[in-house]
Amino acid sequence: MSLSQQRGKMKKVKSPKNSIKKEPMLPNYVGKLNKSKAFLLDSFLLLMPIMYIVFYLFMGSREEFGAHKIYGWIEIIVPLVLLQTILLFKFGQTPGFKAYDLYLIDEQTKQKPSFMVILFRNSCAILSFFSIFGWLMMFFRKDYKTLHDLLSNTAVIQK
Repeated sequence: MSLSQQRGKMKKVKSPKNSIKKEPMLPNYVGKLNKSKAFLLDSFLLLMPIMYIVFYLFMGSREEFGAHKIYGWIEIIVPLVLLQTILLFKFGQTPGFKAYDLYLIDEQTKQKPSFMVILFRNSCAILSFFSIFGWLMMFFRKDYKTLHDLLSNTAVIQK
């Protein structure tokens, strides 16, 4: 949605002097339930195939993965971050986002973020995941933003 379209969407508010004042409408932020469901769906549709490829094609077995966990997780996380970044940049959605009609936007422009912003956001999502606090933030905020959304100045909206 362009800025001119966003400006056109105003809500009318009556001021004390009975004059009508226009106040901008907030974006349609996605709730924690839909965000969680999209995350779980992406975990199965994107993460599981990558894990299978790393376990059995690159490392040969789960036992080999267990012996070299750090190397194995790097081989899983890097392709996952790149795949999600490419999908979000090209289509504005991952499979989980598409299933629930969710879109990633830049908070300032209200449009699809740049490739580097999406890459930064997805890299920060790893930090959010491992700190757990970053993901739990959405349960305590009115706009349901996670740490990686705040750091990258992005938002997940529903159209």
